[in-house]
Amino acid sequence: MSDSDIRHDMDLKPRGGARRWFGYILRFGVPLVISVGLCYLLFAKQDFGEMVRIIKHDCNYWWIVLALVISVFSHIFRAMRWDIQLRALDIRASLYTLTLSVFGTYAVNLVFPRLGEVWRSGYVAQKQNAPFTTVFGSMLAERVADLFTVILLTLMTFVFAGKELMNYLRQNEQTYLRLIDVVSSPWLWGGVLAVILAVVAVFVFMPGNAVVRKVKEICSGLWQGFAVIATMPGKGRWLLYTACIWGCYFTQLYVAFFAFPVTTGVVERYGLSAVLVCFVLSSISMGVPSNGGIGPWQWAIIFGLSMYAVGVPGLTESYSASFANLVMGSQTLLLIVLGLFTFASIAVSRKRKSR
Repeated sequence: MSDSDIRHDMDLKPRGGARRWFGYILRFGVPLVISVGLCYLLFAKQDFGEMVRIIKHDCNYWWIVLALVISVFSHIFRAMRWDIQLRALDIRASLYTLTLSVFGTYAVNLVFPRLGEVWRSGYVAQKQNAPFTTVFGSMLAERVADLFTVILLTLMTFVFAGKELMNYLRQNEQTYLRLIDVVSSPWLWGGVLAVILAVVAVFVFMPGNAVVRKVKEICSGLWQGFAVIATMPGKGRWLLYTACIWGCYFTQLYVAFFAFPVTTGVVERYGLSAVLVCFVLSSISMGVPSNGGIGPWQWAIIFGLSMYAVGVPGLTESYSASFANLVMGSQTLLLIVLGLFTFASIAVSRKRKSR
């Protein structure tokens, strides 16, 4: 090897390492900054002592416990729904294994956002000796189903709670005008169109590129796992489990509203539509890259409750923040406990297998 080749290799290694570290920063650092930043802004503008007082003296914790029990059932229903897809791909994992994989997903996402889904697919693929891309594709399919569910719920919210939303926008004219400016911005839609055209051009004019071929190979495996929904047996049960999953999500938030007297007043005055508004906003907030939704979720709930502050005495921003932080905090604690149980169970199982 010549001196020039050695120098060339030495130049490439740092660059490759720099790119790898830059990828890690984007993948894990940005969500952490978002979570910490939003939590800082949330607590910096609130009276922490007042929040503690509200949580300590106004909360009926039995409603929070009931909400957490419902949350556990949502994870089990998700495992049952995924089992239908995997069986259609001739991947037969036990319900216990799939439930552990779901528990572990949310626990991993608390530390490494979006990596939980990869861990879940890898765990099941390894345990069942199945292709990772196929398992991952089936997992993506259910995530796409969740996306369509959120879109459907958003449309329902505009139907059932449109009056409250329009009243809020009329009272906050600047927010309304800012929203209209964003949606009607030619720069936004021009940028989206440019990205789509660029991606299409790469695949059309560079079909022999190694990266393009690899992407196509991965997409083929992903599509196999995704397309199975259209042909799999048990589609009715799959839809039923989807309804059960999101029914649990909504019910646990609805139940949590009764933990505080003021949020109970919101339900008594505005009915299910108020909970639906908060639920949809919090579901959309989970799309923001963060550690387990910590930060964006609380802001979404606070924003949703602010629409009803005029009609409910005592529904201050501190009260809304106390409610949001307690619900998210208890949910996060549950995910940590379920994660510890999951990884302890996996460790014990592997130890028994090795013996």
